[in-house]
Amino acid sequence: MNQQQTQTPSTWDKVYEFKVVALMTIGFGLVGLDRFIINPLFPVIQKELNLNYQDLGLISGILALAWGLASVISGPLSDRYGRMQVMVPSVLIFSLLVGTTGLATGLFSMLLLRGLMGLAEGAYVPSSIVATIEASKPSRMGLNIGIQQMAAPFVGLGLGPLIAIALLEVLPSWRWVFVVAALPGFLLAYGIFKVMKNAPAKAVPVYQPPVKFKDIAPLKSVWVNALVMVCLFTSTMPLAVFFPNYLTDHLHLSLESMSQMMAGLGVGSLVGTVLWPALSDRWGRKPLMVLGALVSVTCLWMLPGITQAGWQMFVTVLLIAFMNAGVVAITIGPMTHLTTPAHLVTTATGLAVGAAEILGGAVAPAVGGALAEHLGIAQVLSLSLSAAVLGLLFILWAVKEPEAKH
Repeated sequence: MNQQQTQTPSTWDKVYEFKVVALMTIGFGLVGLDRFIINPLFPVIQKELNLNYQDLGLISGILALAWGLASVISGPLSDRYGRMQVMVPSVLIFSLLVGTTGLATGLFSMLLLRGLMGLAEGAYVPSSIVATIEASKPSRMGLNIGIQQMAAPFVGLGLGPLIAIALLEVLPSWRWVFVVAALPGFLLAYGIFKVMKNAPAKAVPVYQPPVKFKDIAPLKSVWVNALVMVCLFTSTMPLAVFFPNYLTDHLHLSLESMSQMMAGLGVGSLVGTVLWPALSDRWGRKPLMVLGALVSVTCLWMLPGITQAGWQMFVTVLLIAFMNAGVVAITIGPMTHLTTPAHLVTTATGLAVGAAEILGGAVAPAVGGALAEHLGIAQVLSLSLSAAVLGLLFILWAVKEPEAKH
């Protein structure tokens, strides 16, 4: 079986590496914006479309479910046909669909539009992660994957609330916010096509035969990484979805104060996603995963006791996002790449992302919505804490430090 060709350090094309990492970072930022910009708009959308908390969980969950399914399916296609061939159509389609979100007239149409968008975004994610890794010099793998991964939570969770509320003040309604958010994606698709079409010869993937489930099923590390991702997403996603309503409905903060506290999720994700995997290049993957999970558990335990907007809440939210995002980036980047054969790496990445999205991104917000509707929205924080504790225990028990690839 042919193996995917990669560049050697002595022939590394730094210009190509920079271009690919930049494009994949922009792409992840747009994915994050398109996905999460709806969250700070939920208090407005909820009233106009007559939605309840459980409906909000379903809207978030359907996108994550579709995202997860597409990630699993698109991974083998990318391993077989190439990264660009999957990414360019995906970017075009999800950009078109995010613009149509504003056409929703009720729960069903919102679920349909967000579900279709999730299919396109999910197809983009595994290919973009592996494209970043393949273009990176090995000594910069953790740093580059961190730079790419930070864009989704930073733009989506950090800048997203500020962008959404700012656009809401100048546009006729929340529906036009999605139209504006869709426009940059079309330029990104063109950029990916131009750069990756002219990839250095040694970085161009060769044809691979179809990947079968039996090829990846025996790899224990693949399943370990997937389960870690499920725990992390189950902790993170309900918080990202319901925290705006928790702040406005439970703590009675204004939309402005809510957006400022939500920005802590983005700032923490930005720094954590870059810094934590970069530090793992030097200090090891598992030690930083354990430390990150431990800090996240501690902060989630403290969060319900903070009832006023201010620096204490902002820093606590920032640390939760910092650690969760950092551990996610290590798991989906270096851990998956270093423990998986080269010709299966996108398939393994897609499996981990898919499992995390289906269980942590789809099921967990749906459960969180039911808890919020029937027991109170504060119960969402308990769900996030429980998942974080399970993640910490699983990392301590099952994760093994990988050997470096040369």
